[in-house]
Amino acid sequence: MNPSRRTSGPRRQKEHRPGNPADFRYNQFNPAAPQLFNDTSGGYIQPPYPQNLGPVGMAPGGWDQSFAQPSFPGQQLLTDPMASMAMQYGQNLADQGKIMVEQKLEKYVPISKMKYYFAVDTGYVTKKLGLLFFPFTHKEWAVHYNNQNEPVAPRYDVNAPDLYIPTMAFVTYILTAGYILGSQNRFTPEQLGIQASSALGWSLVEIVLLFLALYVLNASSTLSVFDLISFCCYKYVCMVAVLIACICFSSLGYYVILAYSSLSLGFFLIRTLRVLVLPKTTADHYSSSSRHSSYLLLIICIVQPILMYALTKHFVSQQTVSQIVE
Repeated sequence: MNPSRRTSGPRRQKEHRPGNPADFRYNQFNPAAPQLFNDTSGGYIQPPYPQNLGPVGMAPGGWDQSFAQPSFPGQQLLTDPMASMAMQYGQNLADQGKIMVEQKLEKYVPISKMKYYFAVDTGYVTKKLGLLFFPFTHKEWAVHYNNQNEPVAPRYDVNAPDLYIPTMAFVTYILTAGYILGSQNRFTPEQLGIQASSALGWSLVEIVLLFLALYVLNASSTLSVFDLISFCCYKYVCMVAVLIACICFSSLGYYVILAYSSLSLGFFLIRTLRVLVLPKTTADHYSSSSRHSSYLLLIICIVQPILMYALTKHFVSQQTVSQIVE
């Protein structure tokens, strides 16, 4: 070692230089470390503020308050009392507008009554489909009522009419018709629209004529509009079964399922509508007006297979022609 570089006296300890980032972070965030700042003479001085407060902008103990309370855009708006009042006032206005719209719509479309016909569950749908195809062993056909003399929800009574099954059956009928049209190389969006509009048109004409018949014949009946729509649209369930039989077993399966579904649907309608369309007198005999109602009931049961055949016959005819060509 070069003796000229040897220093006399005690060995000096390593100084803390302000340019060291590690020392700066240590001194900044450690409350136990002395807060040292470089003065003009090259030495270190104690800070002019109390040790427990930390540097300017720091929380007691040296931690930044921004780390303890993170902020985000819009925080001041949410904590403002005036903003909260404005939001609550806007919510009240939206609720009032919703109530007004429902009241106006209730005059033309009875939404509260429609909710009853869609109060179904999986158990009800399964039992109802079984009742439509196998009604011959069913014994109890009367609709049950609660203590307020109102019919119970369909989920609790398999005899109650609903609109869920007819709606889903109609949609399934349109999709199945589109599949058959595609297999026959005749599918177009226009053809699908024609099938849907024709089915809706025939159903509308049927319901209007039945209501006119009820009014003209002065038939005593407890049927409502939605009840009649429900019973008249149960035929779409049988139509879906007929189309599936046409796909799987061609024309033979079509006619077999059409005959059986017509029989089962007619039996179901007679046993169900007899309680609603044919009320009995106190002597347990049908009144004179009930004779007209019985004729009307017979017409309803005859019209359903005719409409089923009219809305599905063109599929089986084209299916037979395509098989002959192949």
